[in-house]
Amino acid sequence: MATKTNERRVRRDRRHRRVRKKVVGTTERPRLAVYRSLNNIEAQVIDDTRNVTLLGISTLAGAVKEGGELSKAERGRLAGKLLAERAKEQGITKVVFDRGGYLYHGRVKAFAEGAREGGLEF
Repeated sequence: MATKTNERRVRRDRRHRRVRKKVVGTTERPRLAVYRSLNNIEAQVIDDTRNVTLLGISTLAGAVKEGGELSKAERGRLAGKLLAERAKEQGITKVVFDRGGYLYHGRVKAFAEGAREGGLEF
């Protein structure tokens, strides 16, 4: 008998595979991949043509952690802004967003909005 958490993981994996069929990062437009754990959110900017991670960020990073008593969504938004700033420093302005099979809601949405506020285009 499958447990509820196992069913959730299976559904997320199915959505993730479906999204990854279409979303591919190139040198001109790398992929912004998001991973959401119970307490944190992590993201990487990936060039799939060269199989290289260009940069990444997590809510465990020092700059985000110093945010004080912020909610998880607010920390996600702050992480998105910081990632966008770091991407701009490397000359990356356009990305494709890979939500990782997660629904575009809550922390994932806040992260994406923060990245857009920071200047990333997707």
